[in-house]
Amino acid sequence: QVQLVESGGGLAQAGGSLRLSCSASGNIFSINSMGWYRQAPGKQRELVAIITRSGHTRYLDSVKGRFTISRDDAKNTTVYLQMNSLKPEDTAVYYCNADVLLNLGTYYPREDNWGQGTQVTVSS
Repeated sequence: QVQLVESGGGLAQAGGSLRLSCSASGNIFSINSMGWYRQAPGKQRELVAIITRSGHTRYLDSVKGRFTISRDDAKNTTVYLQMNSLKPEDTAVYYCNADVLLNLGTYYPREDNWGQGTQVTVSS
């Protein structure tokens, strides 16, 4: 019902920058929030940054001041994660998440959706 298409990621040197983007499409009535999670090998998936419908943002403590989440206000269906001052410990697979209300005509169930993930590797 909902598709999340991620782009960006790749390889960067420590201190460098990368930008991730994620676009949501499908039977979406509204988006409650969109965010980025990451999972490093042998570790649990963790929330990196999230932006709510009202524009409130929240960040993982270790990325505050380095990462910025934003969205395309025209459509509110695309979210970006600008990652600056990257560190080797930022290496992980990054997943886009969208918490949406589906548009099924007469009712609007809530659904949690995930992208396929994009690899971010930071070399020292």
